[in-house]
Amino acid sequence: MEEIEVPNYFLCPISLQIMKDPVTVPSGITYDRPSIETWLFSTKNASCPITKLPIPADSDSLTPNHTLRRLIQAWCTLHSHHGIERFPTPKPPINKPQIHKLISSSSSTPSSLLSCIRRLRSLAAESESNRRCIESAGAPEFLASVIINSISDNDNETALISCHEALSTLHNLRLSDSKLKSLTVNAELFDSLTKVMEQGTYESRAYAALLLKSLLEVADPMELTFLKSELFVEIVGILKDQTSQQSLKAALGILITACTWGRNKVKAVEAGGVVALVEILLSGPERRVSEMALTAMDLLCGCAEGRAALLGHGGGMAVVSKKILRVSQVGSERAVRILFSVAKYSGSPAVLTEMAQLGIVAKLCLVLQVESGSKTKEKAKEILKMHARVWRNSACIPSKLASSYPAN
Repeated sequence: MEEIEVPNYFLCPISLQIMKDPVTVPSGITYDRPSIETWLFSTKNASCPITKLPIPADSDSLTPNHTLRRLIQAWCTLHSHHGIERFPTPKPPINKPQIHKLISSSSSTPSSLLSCIRRLRSLAAESESNRRCIESAGAPEFLASVIINSISDNDNETALISCHEALSTLHNLRLSDSKLKSLTVNAELFDSLTKVMEQGTYESRAYAALLLKSLLEVADPMELTFLKSELFVEIVGILKDQTSQQSLKAALGILITACTWGRNKVKAVEAGGVVALVEILLSGPERRVSEMALTAMDLLCGCAEGRAALLGHGGGMAVVSKKILRVSQVGSERAVRILFSVAKYSGSPAVLTEMAQLGIVAKLCLVLQVESGSKTKEKAKEILKMHARVWRNSACIPSKLASSYPAN
């Protein structure tokens, strides 16, 4: 079959694929819409890939090049005998007035509200351009109000369905950091997400956790210090249920973000966070979950209540020690940091004896003999030096490891 040469100006400069929806950016360069939208919105670039001139990150900055699109369609038709199909004229992206009209029509009946939310989700699924238009038209605030109003009417089945659909749509919009930050000032939204995690279905709870994680990652530290104890109770509930990897990672992410501020460590411990984390580690999770659980545990052990909860669990210290050199360099570093906190601030004679009997001291000596990262080795060395008087001549350390015990 004769090879067909595609004219260069029919190809997208980014992907070198034939353009089906050519759009021209303010710098004068024409790209295929999906390629330039991915460049601008998904990878968060703000300039033309070729000229490096700035491009506003909104769909209004992309002007359809109808002339070029018709030329490409005509070329496809001309070469149809070579098996080249003429693509249909692309559907134009939505605009803000259309979104405003859709939202304003949702207030008449519960069914129209549900229909509006589902239509927004359908439009969001079509393209990145649609998602950014929906976001800039105020739909996230509308959806947040639906969640707040619906969860307060939890005896109404339609309201609960609307709440679930609104959560799903907000998740699928993949909101920008600036929009998420604007939602963090709404204290009612945080309370409503907590109620969803308490009362909702497994799927709704997962969506609520994912949204909450995104909100906390962009929130101001002052907002994080006022998180309520009830929120941590529900997050720990998700950790215990382990219904899905996605919701589990979201809950762990919330703990890691929140527990760096204020008394959130204590709130998480009082909610049963340490016990839940130990049980996750005992279940033998995948690498990333183990790393996140150890990171959260490290934070919780930064308070006396957290260390007491770890020591009070029959398998707590043992499973932390077991993860050293078993998960990853990050996992080993976090595990050794946990042991450092216990040894430094909770190192009673009984605890030190337990650490030796569990093989923790021997494991720390092993860390010094293998490639485990300089930070991990330094922390292990500090722990061993800290209690050398008790541990150096312990019968619990095998002779092949005793030689690596650091000198004072």
